[in-house]
Amino acid sequence: MNRILPIAGAAALAALAVILLRPQAGPAPQGAAATAGGALVQVSLPDSLLPEARIGESAFAAKCATCHGQNAAGRDGIAPPLVHRIYEPSHHGDESFQLAVLRGVRAHHWTFGDMPPVDGLTRADVAGIVAYVRALQRANGID
Repeated sequence: MNRILPIAGAAALAALAVILLRPQAGPAPQGAAATAGGALVQVSLPDSLLPEARIGESAFAAKCATCHGQNAAGRDGIAPPLVHRIYEPSHHGDESFQLAVLRGVRAHHWTFGDMPPVDGLTRADVAGIVAYVRALQRANGID
């Protein structure tokens, strides 16, 4: 009997973690295709961007949007949205983006598969991309 309580508690905690950390996409933008490659979340844009984020927006469009979608909304069947609570600063700090670009990422929150390293970006480029993603996140209530 003494062993059942800790096992049941651990199982309940594991189930709660699965529920809370389960990837949840918001609704796709109106008119978005419900097919592979369509946006996974609706993203509200910030009213303005600081200069570093504006530069990061261009770098994101050139190097990241092919997979992560326009405005980091994700692409169905391709890559997750970065405007998602999983990527909030307290869970995935800015350095995690730097490492993802440099080394790639083994799939662990989503079922899209592993992310390969991204060639042709400097640390400064990635810092701008992070500034852009963080601005998008803040505009969507993710701090």
